[in-house]
Amino acid sequence: MAGYKPKVISLTKSPGHSFGFYLRVEQAVDGHLIRCLDMGGAAELAGMKDGDRLLRVNGTFVDGLPHSEVVDMVRISGVSVTFHILEEASYLQAKEKGVNLSGPQNTPVTSGGPKQALKPKLCYLVKPSSGFGFSIRSVKGDPGLFMTEVTEGGVADRAGVSVNDRLLEINGVNVEDSTHDEVVDTIKLAGGSIMFLLVDEETDRHYQNQGVKIGAWLATTRYLPHKPCIIDMTKGPDGYGFLLKEYNNIGKAVCQILQTAGHVTVDIDRGSPAGRAGLKEMDRLVAVDGKEVDGRSHEQVVSSVKESGNTCCLLVVDKDTDHMYKQGKVSPLIFLEEMKDSNSPPSYREALKFPVPVKPATPVQSRTEELKPKLCKMEKASAGYGFHINGIEGMSGHTIKEVVKSGAADRAGVEEDDVLVEVNGVNAEQSSHDEVVEMIRSSGSSLEMLVANKSVYDRLKARGVVVTRLLLGETSHAQVHSADTTEEEEERREEEEEGREAKPAAERERTTSSSSEDSFDERL
Repeated sequence: MAGYKPKVISLTKSPGHSFGFYLRVEQAVDGHLIRCLDMGGAAELAGMKDGDRLLRVNGTFVDGLPHSEVVDMVRISGVSVTFHILEEASYLQAKEKGVNLSGPQNTPVTSGGPKQALKPKLCYLVKPSSGFGFSIRSVKGDPGLFMTEVTEGGVADRAGVSVNDRLLEINGVNVEDSTHDEVVDTIKLAGGSIMFLLVDEETDRHYQNQGVKIGAWLATTRYLPHKPCIIDMTKGPDGYGFLLKEYNNIGKAVCQILQTAGHVTVDIDRGSPAGRAGLKEMDRLVAVDGKEVDGRSHEQVVSSVKESGNTCCLLVVDKDTDHMYKQGKVSPLIFLEEMKDSNSPPSYREALKFPVPVKPATPVQSRTEELKPKLCKMEKASAGYGFHINGIEGMSGHTIKEVVKSGAADRAGVEEDDVLVEVNGVNAEQSSHDEVVEMIRSSGSSLEMLVANKSVYDRLKARGVVVTRLLLGETSHAQVHSADTTEEEEERREEEEEGREAKPAAERERTTSSSSEDSFDERL
């Protein structure tokens, strides 16, 4: 790959935030493209440019892999990931000359922040039919078991396993003194998923020189696919808007049915501080303001929330995350500690360091803040989604028409004459009517659309603003509509549907949808 030297960029993000760019494939354009960089975001500050091509993710060559597979590789990397990027002109020239871009990797350099601290790593693998994609090596007479034959792009590779990593623990049990056969048997008996504690050569040497015992409490969680959620809330006039239940004392059988045990969040009020902060039904509470709650009584935990005052920070895990951490016999608190110690690139506001205080909002500023699209999520009913798409042959642009009252689209917040911008995250503004219909039809039983009021859309375009979900900003939770309904609303809908004649098949087909094979993009 002489003459085509990619940039090696390591990015770290905060939980719940993005790396600050879109990864996109476009019709008749080679490669995975970097697009829509956030000004002052992690990616831009680290040196990414619009049009750059992504060659590797955590060392794995991805040029030519399916878009969805590359996106998954980035997502399972967690809060930190290393990219190999080649600028557009060099990439196109290399393609034209038939250069093999998958040649030897450059020596990694860290961009966008200080060098990562040396830590062992937790790696969670879910076994497919083809196996985990690694082997175990041991040397007769030498202590230690090591990873080898890690299949590029396989489950182990994507989970963070590297050749020559030393194996310390399997599912929270130390195996450093186990024989090769014992470890192989343990892996075989583990079932469909397994958690490893591994250490690479440099990190292993670092801790041995310091005489420090290596354990999971020292590990990075950056490779784990499921992340705990940090819920920062400010109390409203009606409190935080959720209830807490303890499921420890209701019997083992019931806990198995609920697939949870401990202090669990329930009855989250829509639009409440808890709901807006991302708290979900049946999340298990791990810590309040950084203090673990396992082993504490229900009354003690409730008191700790009340004693937080007007602000409170919860660490919670959903069912899958809870299972993963319990399988590894490690507390999710190590995730919280790692976030506190991380050196994430500054946000746009932090980078600019505004020297002047924010002025009180004026009526004009208030109107400006309303210039936002809507992200509408819906589930298809028996009568379809309940709207039509209006497009003019030979022209771009699509308008929502005939929104059925109390239909799926109406309940999701779609309104008559809204302009359709995206379908399932794919921009549809320049797509033909038939392409948009196919995007919606292939969506199946659920659909996500980014739409904008016609007046809002026209004003944004007049200012040269690109309409994307980035405009939703930190208040996107308030702009995301779902088809969740109360029992009364559901009963009313069923009654209305029973009395309504079924639409002709051709008309129903116009109200179904998903992503075009010509163009995909993903927020990363």
